[in-house]
Amino acid sequence: MTKEEEKRRCLEIQEKILKELEGREGIADEEISECVEEYVLKLGHTVYLSVEKKGEMIRTIFNSIRKLDVLQEILEDDSISEVMVNGPNHIFIERDGALLPFPKSFSSQGRLEDVVQQIVGQVNRRVNEANPIADVRLPDGSRVNVVLPPVALEGPVVTIRKFPDKPISMDRLLALDSISVEAVEMLKKLVEAKYNIFISGGTGSGKTTFLNALSDFIPAEERIIVIEDAAELQIRGIPNLVRLEARGANVEGKNAITIRDLIKSALRMRPDRIILGEVRDAAACELLNVMNTGHDGSLCTGHANSAKDMLNRLETLVLTGMDIPLPAVRSQIASALDIIVHLGRLRDKSRRVLEIDEVTGIENGEIVLRTIFRFQETGQAGDGRVVGGLQRIAKKLVHYEKLQAAGLYEGE
Repeated sequence: MTKEEEKRRCLEIQEKILKELEGREGIADEEISECVEEYVLKLGHTVYLSVEKKGEMIRTIFNSIRKLDVLQEILEDDSISEVMVNGPNHIFIERDGALLPFPKSFSSQGRLEDVVQQIVGQVNRRVNEANPIADVRLPDGSRVNVVLPPVALEGPVVTIRKFPDKPISMDRLLALDSISVEAVEMLKKLVEAKYNIFISGGTGSGKTTFLNALSDFIPAEERIIVIEDAAELQIRGIPNLVRLEARGANVEGKNAITIRDLIKSALRMRPDRIILGEVRDAAACELLNVMNTGHDGSLCTGHANSAKDMLNRLETLVLTGMDIPLPAVRSQIASALDIIVHLGRLRDKSRRVLEIDEVTGIENGEIVLRTIFRFQETGQAGDGRVVGGLQRIAKKLVHYEKLQAAGLYEGE
């Protein structure tokens, strides 16, 4: 049986079962699964199907009726880290850093649209022609971006960034050579001493993963407020943890709750630290207020090509939300941020910490960065893997007062 014939048969069985179930409510998964199995076994009496093929068809049809159709199989594959759906007929996956076409597709654009509505409906979001763009998450924490027609010309576009069941720890990052032992030891002290740390990097560089790992160093007795546009952080080991998620406007364009709103509210929740998943708009103004009003130890991520670019981008974001002179903005940023950790993705697709910088202050009207660690490439292995590691550039921090206050300064 050809792929096209198999797809046609699966669609026929799916339509028959849906017709049988029409009007019924509260149907258990087991009942649907038994019904699918019965139809596939009947098909096996007329067309030769191996045991493996029967099992594959049963899973495909069940997923199309009760779960997320073709996407269900992909989401259950732990080796796949990202999914890109470009309309019903073109699906691509990322596995081990490589982009690969996925052999299966949706039966129609309508079916893909149904799956999109199922995804956004799980978190009470809406996406339609009037509001064709949405950022949501799956129950397992995977991040989903949806763009519908008429904005997407070839049909719905769905991009899913999967997250592992267990967050990647700092030990795992060490094992992957993403960071050095010396850098981890320093960052652990800086987190405990409540330095304000900003994690920058490009798309897919591992910012969220690194923030999760860094949060393991936060003392368990503290009260932490986590604020995100779409919840994806997996903070562990903090009993007194509050998680807040922004909400988009309703169909009338009202009742939106922004990151800025949540930050303002968080300041009244008696936080020891505030963790902001990502700053991408004028919420940068509130972030600086948090860091400059006694809420030390805050953590945040942002998109940028370098630590210096991140500072420039923060300036721009603040200026979109506040009408104040640029020197005042730079003074606020220099006062708020202590450390910038910049991540990147090398040509071998590995994610590495490329630089750890200290924000030392203002000089000649510019924010000054002092590099503590920098990634140095030393060669290339036979399998194409980049060889290198973080090298210590500066032996000690300029501003060691917080370390001293926490009893962690060793005069290094």
